[in-house]
Amino acid sequence: MDELSVHAPADSDEPSPGDDELSPGEPDGLDRLWTPWRMAYILGGDPSAEQSGCPFCVAPGNDVHGLVVARGEKAYAILNRFPYNPGHLLICTYRHVADYTDLDNGEVSEIAAFTQRAMRVIRAVSGAHGFNIGINQGGVAGAGVAGHLHQHVVPRWGGDSNFMPVVGRTKTLPQLLTETRDLLATAWPA
Repeated sequence: MDELSVHAPADSDEPSPGDDELSPGEPDGLDRLWTPWRMAYILGGDPSAEQSGCPFCVAPGNDVHGLVVARGEKAYAILNRFPYNPGHLLICTYRHVADYTDLDNGEVSEIAAFTQRAMRVIRAVSGAHGFNIGINQGGVAGAGVAGHLHQHVVPRWGGDSNFMPVVGRTKTLPQLLTETRDLLATAWPA
């Protein structure tokens, strides 16, 4: 018995990962996360090039489905659909603007205030020990949606790092995004 088949559930009819006898359409024991909106990246396009296709311009239309946690006058907090860690928030302006230097004073101020609130809320609901906070300015700096500025607030916990992301190329998230959104939105001060 090879090492991979040991990890397959004993009562499963699913083939073990690594089976070479699978034909197209047969189950392989892997879960799939279908994200068709990411096809624009694969094809080399920028989905934020036009405001109508920008996920940060569309998301505020529906708090629950858009994963919006809190709203301000010029900015809002939203869960990252592709989080580095549970509770990974993005602080976005409503205005479709790409460069930090193009923000007005009110936007800069509200982004800063939302970042502080996000840290307090995440600490209150999940006991985060630290945070990575930052803006990837432009596509060459790693911005996934370079056309709409957003700041990352990524919670961190001591001892939470493990082999899964390094060896298994897998992130483990203990809660559905909608549940995390509800938890954070409920705890967010009015």
